[in-house]
Amino acid sequence: MKSRKNSVQKLIGFENFTKYGVKTDKSEFVFFHVEPTNISVLSAANIEAKIHHLTMLLSMIPDLELTALDSAECFDANKSHIRKRLNKENNKSVRRLLQADFDFLDEIQTEMSSARQFVFCVRFRRENDEQIFKSVNRIEKFIAEYGFIVKRMTKSDIKRMLALYFGTSISGDEIPDIEGENEFISEVESDENE
Repeated sequence: MKSRKNSVQKLIGFENFTKYGVKTDKSEFVFFHVEPTNISVLSAANIEAKIHHLTMLLSMIPDLELTALDSAECFDANKSHIRKRLNKENNKSVRRLLQADFDFLDEIQTEMSSARQFVFCVRFRRENDEQIFKSVNRIEKFIAEYGFIVKRMTKSDIKRMLALYFGTSISGDEIPDIEGENEFISEVESDENE
């Protein structure tokens, strides 16, 4: 009997990208990117209004799921590990190196993840393409009507989000559809030019 290795794709049930989002073994997900609002510059009345609009939106679309993500990879676990090592380490040279690593992670995290991404998500379980199309347009319209700047996420946007979530990209660079595809194309082009 052959042993088969499960890929991450198989483990999370990911099947493929669709016209509207991502298909898994259980449902299709459609994602909407929502621009964050800097509430620190809003009055109390405006903040209350934003909360009321979000409440109304969620009552209109009860299946709407919300996600807040860093716009770049978070290094909190790494920094926590280094902090623990610093507390236990007696060798001054090693402590200096650990402190330098901690400072570096702190610096790049500050530069890269000062912003959050807000994503609304809707699951479709049994709907056909036409039903999904109508629902997606209706949902996007509702979100906009309640005062949110919204954009349905494209395949490229979703790949960037997944790359950050799974830690395959520090800055959210898009991952190719086929690993190594760019190197192969470059090699073929250089062979043709010779």
